[in-house]
Amino acid sequence: MGAKAGISVDEYLHTSFPDLDREYRDGELVERSVPDYLHGRTQALLLVFFEALRKKLSFYACSETRVKVREGLYLIPDVSVFRPSPPPSSVPDQPPFIAVEILSPDDRLNAVRDKLEEYKSWGVQHVWLVDPHSRRMYTCEAGLTEVPSLRIPDLGVEVTPDEIFE
Repeated sequence: MGAKAGISVDEYLHTSFPDLDREYRDGELVERSVPDYLHGRTQALLLVFFEALRKKLSFYACSETRVKVREGLYLIPDVSVFRPSPPPSSVPDQPPFIAVEILSPDDRLNAVRDKLEEYKSWGVQHVWLVDPHSRRMYTCEAGLTEVPSLRIPDLGVEVTPDEIFE
């Protein structure tokens, strides 16, 4: 879902879109799928989960925040978690500790997979995909792997389906 734009990075960063924010890929605005209720609810529950760990684990969670992956590439993860401190700028250019994408009914899996791989290549330590419609969770290491829960063992963090799916 790309819309040829031919706008500069500066223009993009100073544009407010009337509906859903866009991503930016080398001069092109990239539309995002419109989230439905399950997407929004899952996103809210993930944010609540990470916010509960803020003081204990220095987690700084945010939703739909533009991040600069590289020059000319700005993506918008559904949920980003920074650690051990919040990002120093309003458009972070350092990878978050965790990046989560939540599937919407209109998402194309190929495009989502590519985006997850870009996060991983950028240096995001934990890249997760959540499908609220099928109640499935995936990690992105060398491709997607379905998992029963999303875990960060060295921190004792585990996100179970009951915590983020209704």
